Amino acid sequence: MKEVTNFQDVIKQGFMETNFVNALNSSDVFINLTMTFIIGIFIFFIYKKTFQGVLYTQAFNVSLVMVSLVTTLIIMTISSNIILSLGMVGALSIVRFRTAIKDSMDIVFMFWAISIGIANGAGYFKISIVGTIFIAIVLVILTRYRDSTSPYLLIVNYKESSEEDLRGYLKNIKGYKIKSKTVTSQNTELTLEIRTDNDHLIVNDVNKIDGVESCVLVSYNGDYVS
Repeated sequence: MKEVTNFQDVIKQGFMETNFVNALNSSDVFINLTMTFIIGIFIFFIYKKTFQGVLYTQAFNVSLVMVSLVTTLIIMTISSNIILSLGMVGALSIVRFRTAIKDSMDIVFMFWAISIGIANGAGYFKISIVGTIFIAIVLVILTRYRDSTSPYLLIVNYKESSEEDLRGYLKNIKGYKIKSKTVTSQNTELTLEIRTDNDHLIVNDVNKIDGVESCVLVSYNGDYVS
């Protein structure tokens, strides 16, 4: 009488014949981590060179290198032991990161560091090296391309009697946007988004309007919340 083999038996037999542990040599671990560290340092300098935000944070830049190294360790652990990888995936799935990243470019660099850690942890050095060089070239080219005019926030504190004169002057500025307006019993504060190259001339002209008590021009990168 023939023994009937179903799909479950095939799966069980496959697991029994599988070698769950693929030992990594110390030299392999050292090479993977070294390659990740070298590429991580390269990402470190690219981030510092192409940073366009308001305040550069070295701690975040250092964390990019550390994230790539930690990711490399995780990938090496997962690839060397299938059983341990299942438990690690379950453990990492419950981790929640609450740190808010304001700049969208920081997210790009974070994914870049993670992808390098994944590639080097799996031993795909060609992918990590070629991909890093290509991404770095694209970043340098795109960050050097900028608009002819720079964005600013113009904050004007004035009396109500000078509002018509102020609006008359603002008509000469093309493409300005009102971000917020605060009115009190004594004065009014108006915040506008403008794009111009003659930043110092605008501040001087607005300050000469009768009733304007103060005029402040702030470099604007999109982080302002109205």
